[in-house]
Amino acid sequence: MSSHRLARPSRRLVAGLGLALLAAPLGMAPAAAQMAELKIMAPASPGGGWDQTARSMQQVLVSSGIVRSVQVTNVTGAGGTIGLAQFITGAKGDPNQLMVMGFVMVGAILTNKAPVNLDQVTPIARLTEETEAIAVPAASPIKTIQELAAAIKDNPAKVTWAGGSAGGVDHIAAALFAQAAGADPAKINYIPFSGGGEALAAVLGGKVTAGISGYGEFESQVKAGKLRVLAVTAAERLPGVDAPTLTEAGIALKITNWRGVVAPPGITKEQRDTLVATVEKMAKSPAWIEVLKQKGWDDALVTGDAFAALLKQETARTADVLKTVGLVKP
Repeated sequence: MSSHRLARPSRRLVAGLGLALLAAPLGMAPAAAQMAELKIMAPASPGGGWDQTARSMQQVLVSSGIVRSVQVTNVTGAGGTIGLAQFITGAKGDPNQLMVMGFVMVGAILTNKAPVNLDQVTPIARLTEETEAIAVPAASPIKTIQELAAAIKDNPAKVTWAGGSAGGVDHIAAALFAQAAGADPAKINYIPFSGGGEALAAVLGGKVTAGISGYGEFESQVKAGKLRVLAVTAAERLPGVDAPTLTEAGIALKITNWRGVVAPPGITKEQRDTLVATVEKMAKSPAWIEVLKQKGWDDALVTGDAFAALLKQETARTADVLKTVGLVKP
């Protein structure tokens, strides 16, 4: 309506505005209207946490009618830094692309001395947190987390670990565990895998002493009786999981993994806001809440500028930890 004409709006106009308001989700900006298409990169091989996150997003975004079409691609290697480099150059300026990332990538950038970093992307949202679990094959002679701690204190190089990429949360957790057990964390025998599926196969095959990963990646094999969880790294026990926390077991360590999504560099503020609103709408949907429940992930939604600030804090904190345990030179 023009500023100089204050005529009463018609009933049809009022009715139309009312329907529009009813159709718009409460608390959502107009930017959350349905996107036509979205591409999501999982910078790791299929089966791991990033891939599961990307495909869960795909499922929820489409089934909830938030995005008409979602395509997921995998780019493997170097803790996600190969995918990050491709994303920065190949997706620059594209407002219809996202990349899954998280704590693992923060550490991998530092340990791999990657030529790219997270200052070069557009932060959109942190989505989830997940406790780490330390597991052994069901037939392992190691029955308790205290026995594993004793073994690693006696000879840290003899205890082999399978986990995600070098410098990621699995690697950091294993190093901090060794330190808490009284061993030199720089001497641990950690074998990195680019995806959770590969690490799981190594544990199941008895090729390593223990595996460390998000509990969700072990859950099906734990329930099948093929793996035994020795401990979890969260502050509290997981519901339905017969394993103590490390703190309960007398080992002073708490650490959780988190995952989120970023957009390419070179997009406008309006395009960023559209992606933030789209991801927020997904994260508050009943379908996503069900995914969290099924996967054992905790809701940890932080978006936009707040997520950008969190990324800077996490990068500084992770650099300090990696230097402390000898994974990055001071």
